[in-house]
Order: sequence, then C-alpha cells, then structure tokens
Amino acid sequence: MSTYHERVWPAVWVLVASVLVIPASLMVFAPISVLAGVITGVALYAGCVGLWVLSTRTIEIVDDELRAGRARIPVSFVGEAVALSGHEAFAARGAELDARAWLLIRGGVPDVVRVPLTDPDDPTPYWLLSSRHAKKLAAAINESRRPASRVDKS
Repeated sequence: MSTYHERVWPAVWVLVASVLVIPASLMVFAPISVLAGVITGVALYAGCVGLWVLSTRTIEIVDDELRAGRARIPVSFVGEAVALSGHEAFAARGAELDARAWLLIRGGVPDVVRVPLTDPDDPTPYWLLSSRHAKKLAAAINESRRPASRVDKS
C-alpha cells in the first residue's frame, strides 16, 4: 500500500526552452533544405521531450520503504525528514551539500527534502530529494517512521 506517490516532472520552462532546437536546426539546415531543417528540428524537439519524460523519477513510500527513483531504503533506517525551500534549499543543493549524499535532484524544482539515514553501516549521511510538495513528502516520511498504533478490539 502506497502512502505517498509523486512523479517529479521537468519544469514547464524546460520543455518550452527545448523548442529552441527547432530554429537552431533550421539555421543549420536552411542552406541545404528548409524542409530538412524543419523535420530535423521537430525530430530533435520530440527527442528532447522524450528524454525529459523518460528521465522523470518517482518518489514514493510503499510497504514501509522509501523509494526515490531506483533507490530504496526501509523507513526504519530513516531519520526525521526536513522540507527545505528558498535559500535553505539553495544552500542544501550547493554550499552545504555533503559529497557523500545521495541525490535525486530535478532542475526547475526549487524545494527539496533532506532525509537523514540512521543505518550505521551506510556511508551515505542523507538523501536530498527534489519535490514539488516538499512539506507533504517530509510529513509522509515522518509519519511512516512512527509505529502504527493499532487497537485490537477483539
């Protein structure tokens, strides 16, 4: 059962900016053939969009496991997640970034969630995850860490 699911899509401006491959191709191929330039530009744009979509990663919490892209870790090895935005997120991705951290960063997604790891055998100090819903993701991670309080009414 999934308690949280998010696909971190590329920012719209990235897809719009990729349109610039069409006039660039047209400029390169115009001396040969305008039609070849248009066809090449459209094909390159479709390829760019396809690569962006294929590179989209999923962050989810399923069966007491945090999954970010291909990486997986049991929530029992996860510390208190913290949502960062603004200058804090910028610093976390830059000056304060630990080179040993595991990253799932998407350009154009300004907020991140820092998830510390508590496994003593894991050299990775934390995961840093881009998220469009950083507060919800951090809350879901923190909630999944708590043991379920079940009352047996039998």
